[in-house]
Amino acid sequence: MQSDVLYSPAPPMPRTGWQGQLDRFIGPGATPAEVILQLVPSLGAAISAPIYASTLPIDWNPLQLSLIAILGFDLVGGVLTNATAAAKRWYHRSGQGWRQHLTFVSVHLFHIGLVAILFRGADGFFFAGISSYLLLASVLILASPLYLQRPISLGLYGLVLLGDRYLFAPTPGLEWFLPLFFLKLLVSHLLNETPYRQTDRR
Repeated sequence: MQSDVLYSPAPPMPRTGWQGQLDRFIGPGATPAEVILQLVPSLGAAISAPIYASTLPIDWNPLQLSLIAILGFDLVGGVLTNATAAAKRWYHRSGQGWRQHLTFVSVHLFHIGLVAILFRGADGFFFAGISSYLLLASVLILASPLYLQRPISLGLYGLVLLGDRYLFAPTPGLEWFLPLFFLKLLVSHLLNETPYRQTDRR
């Protein structure tokens, strides 16, 4: 029986070449199991999301279907990748603070813009509302004491689910977008959780 000891080392250095680029994306030192957990469901989402969209009575163009596949891959992969021990060590290592986390979050405003323009007829209310909530919620989580970040993050994510249900009309073919988008950012990425070793057991 392994002792229940939290493990929070500095991450290993990224490798060189293309492997180093992958390390900087998913976190250096990712185990084969972590890589499989990230890759297989992401590929499944990239395939199944446009297939599902194609069953709807909507005249999709190739750009839209391609983007649906990319968003499915990115969001499912992002939820799982950012939750791994390797990613937690990497994205919350020493020197990663407000600026780095808000930069990561802010890049995803592009996702909201694409959905608003290409799937919701240039819906400005959707873009402004979702973007504002994302930035405000991110700041609230980062400004909170570490021991309160998890419940605050989950509470803010709960509001997302309510807003997705009662405030905004669903995006046909992308009904999953907002729940996965905010799960990736508010819960998987921003929470500074202590990673475990591969051998840790309860």
